[in-house]
Amino acid sequence: MSPSPETTTLDIEGMSCAACASAVEKSLARTPGVESALVNFATEKATVQYRPDQATPAALKAAVENAGYGVVERAPDTSAADRQAEIDAQKAAAYRQLKRRFGVAAGLAAVVMVLSMLMLWPAAMMRINMSALNWVLLLLTLPVLLFSGREFYVSAWNGFLHRAANMDTLIAVGTGAAFIYSLAATVAPGFFLSRGLRPEVYYDTTATIIALILLGKVLELRAKTQTSAAMRSLIGLQAKTARVVRPDGQEVDVDINQVRLGDIVLVRPGEKIATDGLITEGRSALDEAMLTGESLPVEKQAGDAVFGATLNKTGSFRFRVTKVGADTLLAQIVRLVEDAQGSRAPIQRLADKVSAVFVPTVVVIAILTFVLWFDLAPAGTRLPLALVNFVAVLIIACPCALGLATPTAIMVSTGKGAEHGVLIRNAEALEKAYQVNTVLLDKTGTITLGEPAVTDFWAAPGQRPETLLALAAAVERQSEHPLAAAVVRYAEAQHAPSQPAVDFKAVEGRGATATVAGQAVLIGNAGLLAAAHISLPESLEAEAARLLAQAKTVLYVAVAGQAAGLISVADTVRETSRAAIQRLQNMGLEVVMMTGDNPETAAQVAAQVGITRYFAEVLPADKAAHVQALQAEGRVVAMVGDGINDAPALARADVGLAMGGGTDVAMETAGITLMRADLQGVVTAIELSRQTIRTIRQNLFFAFVYNTLGIPIAAGALYPVFGILLSPMLAAGAMALSSVSVLTNSLRLRGFRAH
Repeated sequence: MSPSPETTTLDIEGMSCAACASAVEKSLARTPGVESALVNFATEKATVQYRPDQATPAALKAAVENAGYGVVERAPDTSAADRQAEIDAQKAAAYRQLKRRFGVAAGLAAVVMVLSMLMLWPAAMMRINMSALNWVLLLLTLPVLLFSGREFYVSAWNGFLHRAANMDTLIAVGTGAAFIYSLAATVAPGFFLSRGLRPEVYYDTTATIIALILLGKVLELRAKTQTSAAMRSLIGLQAKTARVVRPDGQEVDVDINQVRLGDIVLVRPGEKIATDGLITEGRSALDEAMLTGESLPVEKQAGDAVFGATLNKTGSFRFRVTKVGADTLLAQIVRLVEDAQGSRAPIQRLADKVSAVFVPTVVVIAILTFVLWFDLAPAGTRLPLALVNFVAVLIIACPCALGLATPTAIMVSTGKGAEHGVLIRNAEALEKAYQVNTVLLDKTGTITLGEPAVTDFWAAPGQRPETLLALAAAVERQSEHPLAAAVVRYAEAQHAPSQPAVDFKAVEGRGATATVAGQAVLIGNAGLLAAAHISLPESLEAEAARLLAQAKTVLYVAVAGQAAGLISVADTVRETSRAAIQRLQNMGLEVVMMTGDNPETAAQVAAQVGITRYFAEVLPADKAAHVQALQAEGRVVAMVGDGINDAPALARADVGLAMGGGTDVAMETAGITLMRADLQGVVTAIELSRQTIRTIRQNLFFAFVYNTLGIPIAAGALYPVFGILLSPMLAAGAMALSSVSVLTNSLRLRGFRAH
């Protein structure tokens, strides 16, 4: 039996445009044993799924190198924080080098431009030796080509050797053609004069184009760095040290990498939690907003889970370490966001197809432009006009905007989602969420809290409510039943005095009895009281009937053989559920509820939260079938659930949203995970998806329109009517502006705010 496929991520270096990403992707896909390869130009990463018995990491690296690019080697055990720090350092160094290259190009291009303008003034030309000036311009332009523009030519040459073309090919051919023509005019002006041509030079064009393109790259790299700001913020949340309590009681501050499973860690007020664990001693309130988006502190006590990177607000406590390193919740969130940022949305497919053939097509168009101008232009201007338009077409046509349109928006939105406690598994889930028109909500644990809680407490005439509650709680403290736990929680919230109970006895299916303060106390259903021959007064029966009509569970309390009161228990609706459902409905979505409860209970809950359509008495095995039934109506369904029995429905839905308070199985199945158990997260996820897809569509529209209009204009389409030709320098500025515009538009998503 062959081993199951493995997935690895490679950091690619040397890519300059979407065509580069396409070349790397094709080379990886052709490697034996590779099942799929996805290269993201924006993140400069390749995600490869391969069979380890047929392909090796070395073979994958060789495939990348065969395409003319490189793989950045990283230690396999590097932590997310160290890896991000290494990437940031490399990008910072690349940014500094790029700014130096731009500085040299801009300074020299400015001088070349000023000197070139002298040729336009007849008075100046009378006093200037044009041949000497051309040599000066040549000497000033050479550093721009050899230092500032060197990488364009090296990349283009590597592409030629590997039978591939990219954006650098267009830049190298365009600026190279202008430079070689100018060089010939400088070295051999007589050759041009003998053929009736003026030995014109275009050093200003060459130098300025390189300077403008480098300016665009500086702005682009700066903007791309901002797109991953949320990721760096997430990774930066991790604590650097932990205060570990040794077996002898000594407290020692250690590096986070030295913390081991089972260690006892001490946390004081104001300190950051080092890693995941369970509180063993003490209590406090923790700020978990950095992981869940929940703004209010969460109360914690012994037995509760704590998570690394959260902040201790008030008390001090000790916890036992249960997860370290890559297993912590923070590391899982980082990994999920990284995977999402490297994924590809279906909307990107058209741009990928265009990018794959874009550069060769542009080269053909440029050659045709040169031929047409050389044939049709007036005598004496044919070669210069043909050359200028040839260069303009090559320079203005840049596939970068197409390549950046989708992934940059995905990078920003997935990072922004993580800030709000919405973890998006991949770009496809984000796009599907945009298309959703029906939201199917599981009731228990999604609309409701998922655990019983006391809703009503009624004491019979002549009974003191606080005394009766204390007696009932004393019995229930001895029980492990969920309804008993609800009564105890309610008594503690009401500050009822705690009393000891003896002779406790659980009566299966009915309730429990015990002796408290010398009195026999019973608490359970009507059958328990009937078995004890305790009659119910009319007032108590009437109150019980009212509560039962509301689909609540009623517990009767009897003291010393007399019915004394009742307690109703129900799975209560979350405080935020109604507002969130109203918000979804205002967004034009139909909200449907699904529950295993009887129709009466389902109707009660649906009425509370404003839902008009619901499915009742749904067995766990039938949940996926109800999703499918809605899809058969032509609906795009988002399923929201939290339990193991929701997993099939989450997988069957067009997009599954798992509540973070649920199980790992549900979270693994869902396309989107909500880190806190709150339906407001569903609103946030859908709003974010809508803004993201709108941004992507704007980016793609701009990129396509830019190239659709820019290339014909650069080819001289406006000249016959308006007498206008596009300068190669303006083409370079427009090309740089296209990528920066797309990135800037994507960065607007950083302003997303959850309602």
